[in-house]
Amino acid sequence: MKTPAAFILMVFFTVGMIACKNKSSQKEAPFPTAKVFADVNIVNINNGHITKGHVVVDSGKIQRILPVSEDEADVIQEAELINGKGKYLVPGIAEMHAHLPSVIWNDPQMEEVLFLYLSNGITTIRGMLGHHLHLELKEKVANDKILGPRIYTSSPSLNGNTVTSTEQATEMVTAYQKDGFDFLKLHPGLRLHVFDQIVKTAKEVNIPFAGHVSSLVGIRHALESGYASIDHVDGFLEGLVPESAGVNPTENGFFGYNFTDKADTTLLPDLVKMTKTHQVWVVPTQSLFTRWFSPTSAEQLASEPEMEYMAPEVIENWINSKKNLTETKGYSTEQWEKFLQIRKKLLRSLQENGHGLLLGSDAPQVFNVPGFSIQHEMQAMADAGLSPLQILQMGTINPARYFREEGNFGEITEGASADLILLDKNPLEDIANMQRPHGVMVRGTWMSREQIDQRLKTIADKYDELKK
Repeated sequence: MKTPAAFILMVFFTVGMIACKNKSSQKEAPFPTAKVFADVNIVNINNGHITKGHVVVDSGKIQRILPVSEDEADVIQEAELINGKGKYLVPGIAEMHAHLPSVIWNDPQMEEVLFLYLSNGITTIRGMLGHHLHLELKEKVANDKILGPRIYTSSPSLNGNTVTSTEQATEMVTAYQKDGFDFLKLHPGLRLHVFDQIVKTAKEVNIPFAGHVSSLVGIRHALESGYASIDHVDGFLEGLVPESAGVNPTENGFFGYNFTDKADTTLLPDLVKMTKTHQVWVVPTQSLFTRWFSPTSAEQLASEPEMEYMAPEVIENWINSKKNLTETKGYSTEQWEKFLQIRKKLLRSLQENGHGLLLGSDAPQVFNVPGFSIQHEMQAMADAGLSPLQILQMGTINPARYFREEGNFGEITEGASADLILLDKNPLEDIANMQRPHGVMVRGTWMSREQIDQRLKTIADKYDELKK
């Protein structure tokens, strides 16, 4: 049964059809199974311009973008209308530092995590700790066997424990490329000669690599080696420490925190320039540092509403992890504030003069609930001085460029995948308006706010029962 608003819109289009009956009365509707976002404010993600129109979706694609005009009524005469009047339509968001459980594709835990991403408008994820099970999951999602965001998945971790020789490096990189992983995930602890062999082999077999920068590799060598992306802004703060300081690189602490007072920000421009020269994207995951590594108490974060969608034992582990990290002799609020200011300065410079930023929050990580954490990440980007449009581009058109998929997703254009978020307020005025979407569409499947809330309640009720 249609809502009153949808009924009014149908009347509007019916009047239009009568007016042009001579040309359309005998036609079969071009998109008989279509959904139409009617009379909606369409956000151009490239320039921030907003135009009113009707967005016609069919077969998982954006088929037509029409002006608000009676002349096109015959195109959408049989469509299911989604009332967009007074609302804003933006492309679906990419979470560029996501994690997935290592379970089979149809496991309820997997379905739950994928839904949590979708509930906040995340329609693409880049899985950053791959497993062979994720290869089948990716295929099932692409073929609509399971509802979830588009998936790109890394290999299992390459780190100082999993790959200890050049022979292992060659063998593992070659195997992961043949297995079909989209890229290699690098973790800390790699020795320099092993890292170099990973890079050499990756280039030979044509597989990208991304992730952390090992302390024995260093940010400059990492950038010169051609990372696809460096995540967490890893290695950059260490790169601001002059050689004259004579520090031991392995004593850097949490992403360079221990070197905060030694950082020389006059070295920042050259470091940022290197990201542009070598075309290395950066994924900030700033919410790690404003939440897990912040002075905010674990109990306060654990009481946030979104925590009801996580298992009680997960929340308990997060509380302990945060306390173990921040309730130590070497941690102070004053040093954290200096550390955070340096990161913010890095982010602004990378946005203005670097190759580009990608939106990623590292979920699920400590107090980063899948889907919901991207809202914290966007706010952290705003707090660092980025505009709402720049933040939205980090999660839409920039990932499309990163994956060389421009025109296929990341913008509202004819022929693109129908990955869309309908919002009640203009996100270009306040990035917080991205919270609680009116509805989310992924590859043409529409989820209304009511459906999202119902599923979220089911998840919350399940975990609430476990607390009793």
